[in-house]
Amino acid sequence: MLPMTATVSIPLGVVIAREDIDSKWQDHVWRPIGILPGAPPVEDWKELQRGEGWVHYHAATMPLELYAKETEGYKYNLEMREPSIFIVFSGEEDEENERPVSVHLVTASPYEAADYLDSGEQLVEPVAMPSELLALVSEFVAEHHVEEKFKKRKNLKVKPEEYKFGQEPIIEVRKRMSQESEHE
Repeated sequence: MLPMTATVSIPLGVVIAREDIDSKWQDHVWRPIGILPGAPPVEDWKELQRGEGWVHYHAATMPLELYAKETEGYKYNLEMREPSIFIVFSGEEDEENERPVSVHLVTASPYEAADYLDSGEQLVEPVAMPSELLALVSEFVAEHHVEEKFKKRKNLKVKPEEYKFGQEPIIEVRKRMSQESEHE
């Protein structure tokens, strides 16, 4: 295991698959399918495996960075049914491009992944977190996570005179109505 400091960086190789599909609009899709912990950097895509209708490539090596201040997201990920590494990437529309997928980021935080999805400019796909990475992230969370106490907001006394917007404040209406019902 790596020494646990407030920030840890692990190189992850990103595996992209080109898979044939049965569609009248396109004949194949590109998608992330896995990661290779500790993978060396690659200059160009490296073919890993080939089968009937599919090819797997080591497309990029990106750092997975863990930060002590973001353990809430990692903890949530570890509690999911299948903990994942999220691959943030973009696809090119150009049919002539031999490598139409560009990997931008890998993250263990579903919150960070959701931020990229919200932007709509990148695609995000989860891939299964391998057991050795699961152990490392779990150890990192155990060492750095601090539960934040729930702080209930104080119920400040309302000053009705500050909330008169041309009408009688609801507090005054209720008070008046309760007094009227007592007199009846």
